[in-house]
Amino acid sequence: MSYIRGQKLAKRALEIAAAGAHNVLMTGPPGAGKTLLSRTIPTILPMMDREEVLEVSQLYSIAGNLNSEQPLIISRPFRAPHHTASSISLIGGGSFPKPGEISLSHRGVLYMDEFPEFPRLVLESLRQPLEDRIITISRAQGSLTFPADFMLIASQNPCPCGYLTDNDRECICSQAQIVRYQQKISGPLLDRIDMIINIEKVKTEELIQPSGVLEESSEEIRKRVEQAREIQRQRFKNWNIKTNSSMNIKQIQEICILDKPSQQLLSQAVNKMNLSARAYNRILKISRTIADLSNSTDINITHIAEALQYREKSI
Repeated sequence: MSYIRGQKLAKRALEIAAAGAHNVLMTGPPGAGKTLLSRTIPTILPMMDREEVLEVSQLYSIAGNLNSEQPLIISRPFRAPHHTASSISLIGGGSFPKPGEISLSHRGVLYMDEFPEFPRLVLESLRQPLEDRIITISRAQGSLTFPADFMLIASQNPCPCGYLTDNDRECICSQAQIVRYQQKISGPLLDRIDMIINIEKVKTEELIQPSGVLEESSEEIRKRVEQAREIQRQRFKNWNIKTNSSMNIKQIQEICILDKPSQQLLSQAVNKMNLSARAYNRILKISRTIADLSNSTDINITHIAEALQYREKSI
């Protein structure tokens, strides 16, 4: 992170995402830094505990990806399938069903660049694992269920040519092309993405800095993420979940209690932004994570306000 110039809003959003294991969609023109930011996420994630190492290693063993030189997976997975990959390689399956990229990302990150370019079948197949944290593969002989508790990090251009939101280059797409491109990501799938970040190109004055001047390091960010994860671990020790993003409705109602000003702000935002009940609950989860990062017992209006800016799609 220390070598990425500018992008303070995006870095803050990724810190929140890492702290609560939230799903993220980044939108911006080519060259804005979407891929670079995505590939730095493993550097701010906490190390896996013993239970997670065994879970992930078992999946990789079933897929035939372990050997005597690498008997265990000790680093959080970061899987980045190309948009031309087959649905079986992503979802899993085959004559003898094996885990696909969705399951091989368990306890780690599934990065999908050029998100709208993936086949519609593949995109819609993400809906179950994003909601249930599992993927079920059905075949004539029966069905198998693999764990799929991953962070989805997706990135896309705002339009086919990529320059709709670029201040320096003119977009050459027609309105119909833009609408058709953006509609490749269905409403139900967008509803399952916690945070939507609009990435802008780094300004020249931010890009050109004196030699030796670095931004905040991944180690510093990871310490805050680990502290927030520890708060969540203590909170959920009597539940079978690890992070805020995994809370169900009952847990949200018990844990994400708002004061009156926060309730009013969130109510106004839901009406203005026409948010679904699922999106409403995801805002509460993000707010809880932001509160954990600030070591706050309660969710207040500033936490709600920050969570809301990661929900509205500006294009």
